[in-house]
Amino acid sequence: MAHPHFHCSVAVQPLAEQTVPDRDEYAFTYTITIENRGDVTAQLIGRHWLIVDANGGEQEVHGLAVVGHQPLLAPGERFQYSSWAQIPTRHGTMSGRFLCVTEHAEVFEAEVPEFLLADTGSLH
Repeated sequence: MAHPHFHCSVAVQPLAEQTVPDRDEYAFTYTITIENRGDVTAQLIGRHWLIVDANGGEQEVHGLAVVGHQPLLAPGERFQYSSWAQIPTRHGTMSGRFLCVTEHAEVFEAEVPEFLLADTGSLH
C-alpha cells in the first residue's frame, strides 16, 4: 500500500514595498517548500489558507494550484514557490493545507503548520 506524504516548510519576510502603516496595511512574503517524503508520485491540486490578524480578523483563501502550478512530485522531489499576504496589523498568523492526489487517485492533504506573519526584527 502506498504511503503519500508531502512535507511543507515556510520562510517569511516583511514585504516593505507593499506595507503602508498609515493605512494599516502590512505585507509579508512567504516561501513554501513542498517535499515528497512519501513512497508514491503525487500532485498538488489546490490550497486552503487561514490568515488571522492580531485583532482576530480572519481571511480564508481557497483555490486550485499554487502560483499557477500543480506540481507533480516523485518521491524525493521538491517544489518551492513564493507568494504574499497582507493584513491590517503588524503581525498575525497563517496556516493551511494542500489538497493532493497520488498517481493511484488517492486523495490526501498536506498540512502547513501555523506560522507567524511578522517583522521579527520589530518584535520585543
